Amino acid sequence: MTSFSSWTPIAIWAPAKAVSGIGPYLGVRRSNTPQFFYAMVMNRTDEEWKRQLDPQQYKVLRGKATEPAFTGKLLHNKEKGVYVCAGCGTELFSSDAKYDSGSGWPSFWTALAKDKITEIPDHTLGMERIEIKCKNCGGHLGHLFDDGPQPTGMRYCVNSLSLGFKKKDTK
Repeated sequence: MTSFSSWTPIAIWAPAKAVSGIGPYLGVRRSNTPQFFYAMVMNRTDEEWKRQLDPQQYKVLRGKATEPAFTGKLLHNKEKGVYVCAGCGTELFSSDAKYDSGSGWPSFWTALAKDKITEIPDHTLGMERIEIKCKNCGGHLGHLFDDGPQPTGMRYCVNSLSLGFKKKDTK
């Protein structure tokens, strides 16, 4: 887990549309002034990330790579608990929202708390989709699609390499 001392508070003056895809600025919340935003920026160098993450995690979390379908260690995980960001430990998804989408990646119909995930339009590879990132550390998680089950109709399609798992205490 990251200590608070590795964070720097910043203020951003920008049109609201410019902040919706804010990239490295994390934890965005709006103040009373319509176009004034606050954010926290995680101060980690590329070298620090490379030391913390294994090479495959680094490629996915920091380089936006995608792990091959049907290869992730958490794809078939059926245990009860919470899925966390592999970069910073932020709790992102509950096992209660996980389902088998047939896509080859862990899929969830909702996030544990939507304010912990940043949604960014992604037009790469000739597709229109929504990239999802951890709001706490900016790590690439995967993509959000509107072909999931009810009640949300959404599918958070997440790389296993972007996640850790905290098993529910059964005591």
